Amino acid sequence: MPAPATVNATETADAYRTRIRTWLADNLVGRFADLRGAGGPGREHEHFGERIEWERHLAAAGWNCIGWPTEFGGAGATLRQQVIFHEEYARAQAPVKVSHLGQELLGPTLIAFGTDAQRRRFLPAIRDVEELWCQGYSEPDAGSDLANVRTTALRDGDEWVITGQKVWTSLAHVADWCFVIARTEPGSSRHHGLSYLLVPMHQPGVEVRPIRQLTGTAEFNEVFFDGARTAADNVVGDPGDGWRVAMGTLAFERGVATLGQQIGFRRELQRLTDLALDSGVLDDPATGAGLRTRLQQAWVDLDVLRAHALRTLGAPDPGSAAVTKLLWARWHRDLGDLAMEVRGAASLTADPDLDEWQRLFLFTRADTIYGGSDEIQRNIVAERVLGLPREARAGASAATGGPR
Repeated sequence: MPAPATVNATETADAYRTRIRTWLADNLVGRFADLRGAGGPGREHEHFGERIEWERHLAAAGWNCIGWPTEFGGAGATLRQQVIFHEEYARAQAPVKVSHLGQELLGPTLIAFGTDAQRRRFLPAIRDVEELWCQGYSEPDAGSDLANVRTTALRDGDEWVITGQKVWTSLAHVADWCFVIARTEPGSSRHHGLSYLLVPMHQPGVEVRPIRQLTGTAEFNEVFFDGARTAADNVVGDPGDGWRVAMGTLAFERGVATLGQQIGFRRELQRLTDLALDSGVLDDPATGAGLRTRLQQAWVDLDVLRAHALRTLGAPDPGSAAVTKLLWARWHRDLGDLAMEVRGAASLTADPDLDEWQRLFLFTRADTIYGGSDEIQRNIVAERVLGLPREARAGASAATGGPR
């Protein structure tokens, strides 16, 4: 096991930031130099193998999973240190991590809800990027409405037998394992009778079909389970307690990494602002003033997004997580719209491939849907924060979730 990056309780925030910044500058060179800016939503295919090598390089130096407690192989970094790391990682344009779902979602879930045996089996391979994970939540009739899951898992001796379909499963075509929400109590409904299972992907009874997107890439997939099996011990939490564990995972999904995401947003906005200034579109008497106002508003809204994320960090609750998702998803989608306005007629043709602004516009159509749709997030805010009456629906529970 590699020694984690040293965390010194007396080290100042500035010193910690300088240490990370220096390490990244010294290591994003040579064979890793071309990885700057690679990967991310709609671009997961970029330098895939090289990004895995980079993450293993991070792990060997102790910079993977820094927020995990030291007893589980992490660095035990404080919340502030984690924010600093994600910000500096994004500022350095280090490549987007392939193993995000394992490191940021499943790992913390196993630390919080898993058994000692599960932690020993899975955490080292996640940290060292030896096994990749995908998230089996969404289904054709259970996207943002996670409680409508129909995939079943029945106990057969020392194994669970899984049957059903998942959809919009990010990186399922390269994953070794999938954390799956399945209905393990026949006749149960809504959030009752669900279990959180760890299922190997490389086995008979698992079929993965990539979904081609508007951008031409295919990082989302359909996954069909037809009698796939996993060990009986590969259930996180108690059987039937999957809803609680799944909600824990979703809370981790909107954690400190969102601060790094916002650094990426800021870089995109700066590039678009520079493009608008250099192209002269802001001087157009018909449209220039409107574009200038929208760019200014985008900067203001991004600051609001950061302030909200910092204010709610470390005290996750469904309401603040829903507001965070609403804010960043709509901001990013609107940035895609604004990019098309700035580029004008040139945005309508591909020569021969899509440019970065066309990819941004097309992929961000999905931002307000995946990870929990805007409609569901508004219901959560209305019901759990404002105390308004529940929306009429089949069943009695509010839902959350989304493509992963």
